[in-house]
Amino acid sequence: MNPQAVIPHYDFSGRVALVTGASSGIGFQTVLALAEAGARIAVGFFNNQIGAENACRQILEKGGYAVPVRSDLRTIQGVDELFTKATSKLGPIDILVNNAGSLVKRLSLSELTQETWDETFALNLRSAFFLTQAVAPSMIERHTGSIINIASLAGRNGGALGSIHYASAKAAMIAMTKGLAKELAPHCVRVNGVCPGIIDTPFHERFSTPQAIKNFVDLIPLGRVGTPTEVANLICFLASDGASYLCGETIELNGGMLML
Repeated sequence: MNPQAVIPHYDFSGRVALVTGASSGIGFQTVLALAEAGARIAVGFFNNQIGAENACRQILEKGGYAVPVRSDLRTIQGVDELFTKATSKLGPIDILVNNAGSLVKRLSLSELTQETWDETFALNLRSAFFLTQAVAPSMIERHTGSIINIASLAGRNGGALGSIHYASAKAAMIAMTKGLAKELAPHCVRVNGVCPGIIDTPFHERFSTPQAIKNFVDLIPLGRVGTPTEVANLICFLASDGASYLCGETIELNGGMLML
């Protein structure tokens, strides 16, 4: 099977999806896959306007509908702005993918500052919680909705050297996913997560050396890194009616690097 292939067997016609961090990597492929299945898309981004506009252009060229929405999710104001802009343009959110995140900097224990710690948690964790808090009332009222939180293998194993802050935020994301699922499940709103392993994205272009990637691959039973499309396929499944009884789970997608 081609790991780049999108499997078009989902139907999100009439649904609105908001994906954060959607201008590259996993988020970029996720908006393309959701749009391919019929969803109208809010493409959340901050710095990479070209990437967000490229995603929207590809979706529009295929007859879909997408709008880029810029906001800084490191701030509560930015979270509020994203929610307000997305819903004003597209209406109530049916699918929320909390994908925005970054390691920010690789720093050792002695180098890690309170500023970097707080920025990492604000972007990776706090933004996901308060964006979920914003979309939840409409989902509860309509008795429908799917929220997918993108965690990381680092949240399971503590991450590579220099990523304690990132790994801690992603571990908290996994716990938060369970807590949100328990509260929202009685309202027919499902919350699940994805823990990607080593995926071929700009994240690793920025934070991992070629030698580090080779070392990672040596530990992966499938013998290769994953692709953003493979993660997007799983996100689409979790958002779909095919996952209607799946709730509070965070699924490992790492080529066998970690088996729970």
